[in-house]
Amino acid sequence: MREESLSGVLLDWYDRNGRELPWRVRDPDATPDPYRVWLSEIMLQQTVAATVCPYFERFVELWPTVRDLASADDGLVMSEWAGLGYYARARRLLECARVVAFEMDGLFPRDRAALESLPGIGSYTAAAIRAIAFGEPAAVVDGNVKRVMARVHLIEGEPASASRLIAEQAAAMTPRERPGDYAQAIMDLGATVCRPRNPRCGSCPWEADCLARREGVQDRIPERLRRPGKPLRTGTAYVARRDDGAWLLERRPDGGLLGGTLGWPSSGWDGRHRGPPCSADWRSLDAEVRHVFTHFDLRMEVKIARLPAGASVPAGRFISSESFDPESLPSLMRKAYAAAHPFLRRNGETADAEG
Repeated sequence: MREESLSGVLLDWYDRNGRELPWRVRDPDATPDPYRVWLSEIMLQQTVAATVCPYFERFVELWPTVRDLASADDGLVMSEWAGLGYYARARRLLECARVVAFEMDGLFPRDRAALESLPGIGSYTAAAIRAIAFGEPAAVVDGNVKRVMARVHLIEGEPASASRLIAEQAAAMTPRERPGDYAQAIMDLGATVCRPRNPRCGSCPWEADCLARREGVQDRIPERLRRPGKPLRTGTAYVARRDDGAWLLERRPDGGLLGGTLGWPSSGWDGRHRGPPCSADWRSLDAEVRHVFTHFDLRMEVKIARLPAGASVPAGRFISSESFDPESLPSLMRKAYAAAHPFLRRNGETADAEG
């Protein structure tokens, strides 16, 4: 069958050209660890592999098993996640780890329904775990795969409207032998060759069989919907430091934006309208912080204040200069820190002494 032939061609290409990634097992005699497969797939959601690699390596160094992660401190996990974005994923990561560790004896299920019942695991992630970790012929269909299928089979229309046909084609092409390698191969094909714009058709193992390439329409398949411009939100970040060097931070609510992370007290941009966290001589900086979220753009004013040594704030927590690591903050909060820090340095402290 054509599908079997194409699958074999892609696997041959993958054996020669597949990306070396820290969560991959390229030895055919080795068995992939479901924990590492699951962890990488959660991290890769809406994040490119180059960004994920150092985070993955750090996580498995700190927490080499799902039981280790399940027993980890929430705040530490959120700090290590800082920079990956979409913090709800980190919360669900911990929820899932604890269900697997404490209710499933530390073993990820291989059954589709059981996997999809776990926090943070949808149909795509469940299929990836089944294929890569357990060798099940599960069709993995993410954005890369949808694009490849639409071009190879010349499936017209925006992917969302053609999702059923794309899924059927993806399932038909998934081989029973080496399904995990095939899943990773087609992801690599979409990420490195069959790119959204300017696809590298001359490097594609399926060039001769690609119907979109044959018709010369690969640049417009799949069709892209025009999306409306994102709204602009504004807000204020309050960055305060005591005379003893401690910084005032707060733990954000679990259910909101940047949920569960430490950051500067703020107002407005996240729907929480409130004043400064305490009475002080708050001074506005000339520079504003700009940040892009998935659904809106943000412009945030930064206000700074000095507080007396020993001051306390009921709604916040002070972290000593020695314990404070700005790199553990979400990127938005790091930007506010970068704007405020030059004005809140202590005598003898250099501009980069703390990050």
